[in-house]
Amino acid sequence: MAGKRSAGLLLHRSGADGGTEVLLAHMGGPLWARRDAGAWSVPKGEYVPPEEPLAAARREFTEELGLPPPDGRYVLLGDVRQSGGKVVTVWAVAADLDPAAITPGTFALEWPRGSGTLRSFPEVDRVAWCTPRQARARLVTAQREFLDRLAHALADGADDAG
Repeated sequence: MAGKRSAGLLLHRSGADGGTEVLLAHMGGPLWARRDAGAWSVPKGEYVPPEEPLAAARREFTEELGLPPPDGRYVLLGDVRQSGGKVVTVWAVAADLDPAAITPGTFALEWPRGSGTLRSFPEVDRVAWCTPRQARARLVTAQREFLDRLAHALADGADDAG
Protein backbone atom coordinates (compact mmCIF):
# COMPACT_ATOMS: atom_id res chain seq x y z
CA MET A 1 0.00 0.00 0.00
CA ALA A 2 1.27 3.46 -0.89
CA GLY A 3 2.27 5.76 1.97
CA LYS A 4 0.56 8.98 2.91
CA ARG A 5 1.09 12.01 0.70
CA SER A 6 0.83 15.71 1.47
CA ALA A 7 1.07 18.77 -0.73
CA GLY A 8 1.71 22.38 0.20
CA LEU A 9 2.60 25.90 -0.81
CA LEU A 10 5.76 27.72 0.31
CA LEU A 11 5.13 31.45 0.05
CA HIS A 12 8.16 33.68 -0.32
CA ARG A 13 8.72 37.42 -0.49
CA SER A 14 11.51 39.99 -0.31
CA GLY A 15 12.12 41.05 3.27
CA ALA A 16 12.90 44.54 4.53
CA ASP A 17 16.63 43.88 4.04
CA GLY A 18 16.09 42.66 0.47
CA GLY A 19 16.65 39.03 1.44
CA THR A 20 14.12 36.26 0.99
CA GLU A 21 11.54 35.45 3.65
CA VAL A 22 9.31 32.36 3.70
CA LEU A 23 5.95 31.82 5.38
CA LEU A 24 5.85 28.95 7.87
CA ALA A 25 2.99 27.56 9.93
CA HIS A 26 3.33 26.36 13.53
CA MET A 27 1.45 23.10 13.93
CA GLY A 28 -1.58 23.39 16.19
CA GLY A 29 -2.75 21.15 18.97
CA PRO A 30 -1.44 20.12 22.36
CA LEU A 31 1.43 17.98 21.07
CA TRP A 32 3.16 21.03 19.52
CA ALA A 33 2.06 23.79 21.91
CA ARG A 34 5.35 24.11 23.78
CA ARG A 35 7.69 23.28 20.91
CA ASP A 36 9.36 25.65 18.48
CA ALA A 37 12.30 23.89 16.82
CA GLY A 38 10.96 21.23 14.45
CA ALA A 39 7.33 22.23 15.11
CA TRP A 40 6.85 24.42 12.02
CA SER A 41 5.87 23.33 8.53
CA VAL A 42 5.11 24.51 5.05
CA PRO A 43 1.30 24.98 5.00
CA LYS A 44 0.25 21.59 3.64
CA GLY A 45 -2.08 18.68 4.05
CA GLU A 46 -2.85 15.15 2.99
CA TYR A 47 -4.49 14.13 -0.25
CA VAL A 48 -5.43 10.91 -1.98
CA PRO A 49 -5.10 10.34 -5.74
CA PRO A 50 -6.78 10.91 -8.10
CA GLU A 51 -6.73 14.42 -6.59
CA GLU A 52 -3.84 16.24 -8.23
CA PRO A 53 -1.07 17.37 -5.84
CA LEU A 54 -1.22 21.07 -6.87
CA ALA A 55 -5.00 21.12 -6.45
CA ALA A 56 -4.52 19.53 -3.01
CA ALA A 57 -1.83 22.08 -2.08
CA ARG A 58 -4.17 24.94 -2.97
CA ARG A 59 -7.12 23.34 -1.12
CA GLU A 60 -5.04 22.62 1.98
CA PHE A 61 -3.70 26.20 2.03
CA THR A 62 -7.28 27.42 2.32
CA GLU A 63 -8.22 24.76 4.89
CA GLU A 64 -5.20 25.42 7.09
CA LEU A 65 -5.02 29.22 6.88
CA GLY A 66 -8.58 30.22 6.01
CA LEU A 67 -7.37 32.29 3.05
CA PRO A 68 -7.47 31.64 -0.68
CA PRO A 69 -4.20 30.45 -2.21
CA PRO A 70 -2.26 33.30 -3.78
CA ASP A 71 -2.24 34.00 -7.48
CA GLY A 72 1.12 33.79 -9.12
CA ARG A 73 3.51 31.43 -10.77
CA TYR A 74 3.81 28.13 -8.93
CA VAL A 75 7.30 26.59 -9.08
CA LEU A 76 7.53 22.90 -8.22
CA LEU A 77 10.15 22.28 -5.52
CA GLY A 78 9.65 18.52 -5.68
CA ASP A 79 9.16 15.86 -3.01
CA VAL A 80 10.76 14.99 0.31
CA ARG A 81 10.11 11.97 2.50
CA GLN A 82 9.60 12.83 6.16
CA SER A 83 10.85 10.58 8.98
CA GLY A 84 7.40 9.00 9.40
CA GLY A 85 7.39 8.01 5.71
CA LYS A 86 4.97 10.66 4.44
CA VAL A 87 5.95 12.12 1.05
CA VAL A 88 5.48 15.89 0.87
CA THR A 89 5.28 17.77 -2.46
CA VAL A 90 5.71 21.55 -2.37
CA TRP A 91 5.34 24.46 -4.77
CA ALA A 92 6.87 27.89 -4.19
CA VAL A 93 4.93 31.05 -5.04
CA ALA A 94 5.90 34.69 -4.57
CA ALA A 95 3.20 36.35 -2.46
CA ASP A 96 2.64 38.45 0.60
CA LEU A 97 0.26 37.62 3.41
CA ASP A 98 -0.53 39.25 6.74
CA PRO A 99 -0.16 36.57 9.45
CA ALA A 100 -2.93 38.30 11.44
CA ALA A 101 -5.37 37.53 8.59
CA ILE A 102 -5.35 33.75 9.04
CA THR A 103 -8.40 31.95 10.37
CA PRO A 104 -7.16 28.38 10.72
CA GLY A 105 -9.23 25.29 10.24
CA THR A 106 -9.65 22.90 13.15
CA PHE A 107 -9.36 19.21 13.91
CA ALA A 108 -10.80 17.03 16.67
CA LEU A 109 -8.56 15.09 19.04
CA GLU A 110 -9.21 13.08 22.18
CA TRP A 111 -7.51 15.20 24.84
CA PRO A 112 -6.23 14.39 27.30
CA ARG A 113 -5.48 11.01 25.78
CA GLY A 114 -7.68 8.28 27.17
CA SER A 115 -10.16 10.79 28.62
CA GLY A 116 -12.92 10.10 26.10
CA THR A 117 -13.24 13.87 25.60
CA LEU A 118 -12.97 15.15 22.04
CA ARG A 119 -11.62 18.67 21.82
CA SER A 120 -11.20 20.97 18.85
CA PHE A 121 -7.76 22.41 18.05
CA PRO A 122 -6.53 24.72 15.27
CA GLU A 123 -4.68 23.03 12.40
CA VAL A 124 -2.17 25.88 12.66
CA ASP A 125 -1.87 28.06 15.74
CA ARG A 126 0.22 30.79 14.10
CA VAL A 127 2.16 31.66 10.98
CA ALA A 128 5.27 33.78 10.63
CA TRP A 129 7.58 35.17 7.99
CA CYS A 130 11.08 33.82 8.55
CA THR A 131 14.49 34.29 7.01
CA PRO A 132 15.88 31.05 5.56
CA ARG A 133 18.16 30.77 8.61
CA GLN A 134 15.23 31.13 11.03
CA ALA A 135 13.16 28.73 8.92
CA ARG A 136 15.90 26.09 8.94
CA ALA A 137 15.87 26.07 12.76
CA ARG A 138 12.07 25.86 12.97
CA LEU A 139 11.07 23.50 10.17
CA VAL A 140 10.42 19.79 10.41
CA THR A 141 13.83 18.33 9.46
CA ALA A 142 12.95 16.85 6.04
CA GLN A 143 11.25 20.07 4.89
CA ARG A 144 14.50 22.04 5.26
CA GLU A 145 15.40 20.71 1.82
CA PHE A 146 12.69 22.96 0.35
CA LEU A 147 14.66 26.03 1.50
CA ASP A 148 17.66 24.90 -0.53
CA ARG A 149 15.51 24.15 -3.56
CA LEU A 150 13.81 27.55 -3.28
CA ALA A 151 17.20 29.31 -3.12
CA HIS A 152 18.30 27.47 -6.29
CA ALA A 153 15.03 28.25 -8.07
CA LEU A 154 15.31 31.96 -7.21
CA ALA A 155 18.97 32.03 -8.28
CA ASP A 156 17.97 30.43 -11.58
CA GLY A 157 15.40 33.17 -12.17
CA ALA A 158 12.35 30.97 -11.64
CA ASP A 159 10.48 33.97 -10.30
CA ASP A 160 11.11 36.25 -13.27
CA ALA A 161 7.99 37.65 -14.91
CA GLY A 162 7.18 36.32 -18.30
